[in-house]
Amino acid sequence: MRAAAVQLNSTDDKRRNLAIADRLTRAAAADGADLIVLPEKFNVLGPHEAYEAGAETLDGPTVTWARDTARELGVDLVAGSFVERREGHDKLGNTSVHVGPDGEVRGVYRKIHMFDVTVDGKAYRESTSQEAGEEIVTTEAEEARLGLTVCYDLRFPELYRILAVKGARVITIPAAFTKVTGQAHWDTLVRARAIENQAFVIAADQIGTHPPDNESYGGSQIVDPWGDVLARAPDTGSIGARPPVLPEVEIDDRAARLSQECFVAADLDLARQDEVRESLPSLANRVPSAYRWPEEAAV
Repeated sequence: MRAAAVQLNSTDDKRRNLAIADRLTRAAAADGADLIVLPEKFNVLGPHEAYEAGAETLDGPTVTWARDTARELGVDLVAGSFVERREGHDKLGNTSVHVGPDGEVRGVYRKIHMFDVTVDGKAYRESTSQEAGEEIVTTEAEEARLGLTVCYDLRFPELYRILAVKGARVITIPAAFTKVTGQAHWDTLVRARAIENQAFVIAADQIGTHPPDNESYGGSQIVDPWGDVLARAPDTGSIGARPPVLPEVEIDDRAARLSQECFVAADLDLARQDEVRESLPSLANRVPSAYRWPEEAAV
C-alpha cells in the first residue's frame, strides 16, 4: 500500500485551492499512491467570514470533485477537511471525507476538538463559526481500516487509542498546525500517536501564510508504527528550498513553489506492522478493567 500526504498553502480563493489540490492529487496518483490525504480546510482557509461564504454541503462541488477524482484515479482519497453546512445546524462543521476508488463516500468525520486557544498572545476561536462533532469514525480503505482525525485532535491521545482499538491501522491527520505550535510540537506529537498506537500516521499539513494573518507550519509526513518517519515535506524553516516531490504537470503559480506546496509518499508495509504489534504487544497488553476516569480532572 502506498500513501501520500499533500501539502498546500490554501487561501480564501477556492478556485485556486482546488486547482492545485487537483494537480498534486493527480501527481501523487501518478507516483503510485493508493491512498492520498489532503490537509485541513484545503478548499478554503481564511477568516470566519470566508468559511460562512465558502461552506458547502456533502453534495457540493468540493466533495463532488473528490468523488469524481477518486473514481477517475482509482484511489482512496481523504479529502482533508472542508467547512460543511448542514440543515438544522446553526454553526458549520469541520468535516473530513473519505472517498473510495469507486467514488463512493465511505466515511464522514466531523472534527471533535475545536481549536479555541491562545498561542504566543494570539487568540484562535474556531468555535466562532464551527461546532464540534461527536462521533469517532473508522472507515475501510481498499487495503486497511482508516481512523479519521483533524488537526487539533492530535493533542488528545484518547481519541487515537479508541481508533486503534476499533481496528484502525492507518490514521489520517489533515491539519493547519500553526507555525509556533508546529515548531514546538508537530513532529513529536505525530510520532507519538504512531508509536503508542502502533499505527501508520499520514499527517498532511498546510504551510505558509493564509488570510487574514495566520501561518501554518508544514512538515507533512508519513510515520510508521515504530515511529520512523518514512517521508517528510519541508516546513516553514525551509521555505525556498526545493520540495522533495514536484508534480509532473506544470504549476504556473510561482507562490505555490515558494511556499512548498508538494506531496510526499511512502510505501506502508502492513506485514511489518503485524510484526511490531506481535513482538511488542502494547495494544494487546492493555488492561481496560483498571482504567477509570477521575470524577474531577485537574485542569
